[in-house]
Amino acid sequence: MSETKNNHNNNGMLIKIRSKYIVMKIFDNLKDIKFLELIRYNKKYQNMMKRKLKDYKNVFSKIEIEIILKENEFGKFINIENKNMNSSIHVYLNDNKEETKRKRKITFLGDINKITKIKIVLDNKIKSLSKFFYDCHCIKKINFTKFYKYDINDMSYMFYGCSSLEEINFMNFNADNVTNMNHMFYDCSSLKRLNLSNINANNLQDMSWMFSKCYKLEEINLPNFISHNPINMSKMFENCSSLKKLNFSNFRAYNVTNMSWMFKDCSSLKEINLSNLNTNSVDDMSHIFENCSSLEKLNLSNFNTNNVTNMSHIFKNCSSLKQLNLSNFNTSNVINMSHIFKNCSSLEELNLSNFNTNNVRDMSGMFYGCSSLNKLNLSNFNTNNVFDMNSMFCGCSLLKELDLFNFNADNVTYMNFMFDGCSSLKKLNLSNFNTNSSIETFQMFNGCSPELSLICLDDSIKREYKNIFK
Repeated sequence: MSETKNNHNNNGMLIKIRSKYIVMKIFDNLKDIKFLELIRYNKKYQNMMKRKLKDYKNVFSKIEIEIILKENEFGKFINIENKNMNSSIHVYLNDNKEETKRKRKITFLGDINKITKIKIVLDNKIKSLSKFFYDCHCIKKINFTKFYKYDINDMSYMFYGCSSLEEINFMNFNADNVTNMNHMFYDCSSLKRLNLSNINANNLQDMSWMFSKCYKLEEINLPNFISHNPINMSKMFENCSSLKKLNFSNFRAYNVTNMSWMFKDCSSLKEINLSNLNTNSVDDMSHIFENCSSLEKLNLSNFNTNNVTNMSHIFKNCSSLKQLNLSNFNTSNVINMSHIFKNCSSLEELNLSNFNTNNVRDMSGMFYGCSSLNKLNLSNFNTNNVFDMNSMFCGCSLLKELDLFNFNADNVTYMNFMFDGCSSLKKLNLSNFNTNSSIETFQMFNGCSPELSLICLDDSIKREYKNIFK
């Protein structure tokens, strides 16, 4: 049985509705609402609450909610939405065995903007915070100052899509047992600062997409991190376009496996310290610095690339990078080098004498748009296994001489636009090129100067050369 009790006093009206499902108080001149406990959705009691509050739906200035989550509730997350002037809070629960969703909902009589505070109490046996605030677009601040749980193991997707979130306080947060933080802050597009320095996250294994699409994030203090676990950092900071510097000095990852797309589209990034990252186990570095257009210098002297197989698009569109020292790079296992230096338009010199290209199959767009590059020595390149050289030197407008005598083109199928836009090229040695009849050489020399002296014995290439200048 539920019990309804009305009390009148000088401070206004106090209404209490008691049941085994809902306990609700209305106080302080009907300006504050606090849900002290919400165990499960029940239509009967929701309708009763609506009737009791019908006359007061426009007077509330603040709504506070407290939710107690029980030990048998898995995969929970909270969503607040506004529909037909009624604000709703949803708690979605996954059944641990069947992974089916149950939903409970309370409908408020008022504007969602009046919800100013949500207090969440966790049962001691809850281990996962995965998707906890998934797509909570209205939340602006989250405070963990009274959070004392020590056994959380999963924080993946925790704040995913919290596009209005501006502040998170992790003062007392313990992440010692957390292994998964992938997509944790994905698309928190209003977040400008984030301090994780007091978090120990030594057991982490997955940080992929962790800060991806945090477009306004300007400053981040990374967690204290010393780990020998295999860890995935793919797309970790992708699209953090306002981030100007990153310091990994307290971040010691000794067994990173994937760094692909890690800093892609960090277009404001000018400074980055990667000295404590151990890359011995990394096999994929593709797109790692792509579109870091403000990056002027980059120290990769500690990078071990012995196991890397994919280096495609690594420095693509790093248009402010003037010099690059890759003398420590071991490329013996690399298969894909396509677009690796594409549009590095400020790069004037590049020493690749240490590059081992024995296993490389794709070199398409490799130096595309390197418009400041005036010399290039590729005498050590082995191209025996390469099948694609499309646009390889396209747009290298200051390159005057190129000796590719050592290039073996027996297996190459694509050479379209290979020297397109090499307008300063005066001498080109392709004397060792021996192509098959099915090779594509469309616009291979488009934009080259008539003064170009070509050394080549291959008929199909000579024919394409003559077609340009006839």
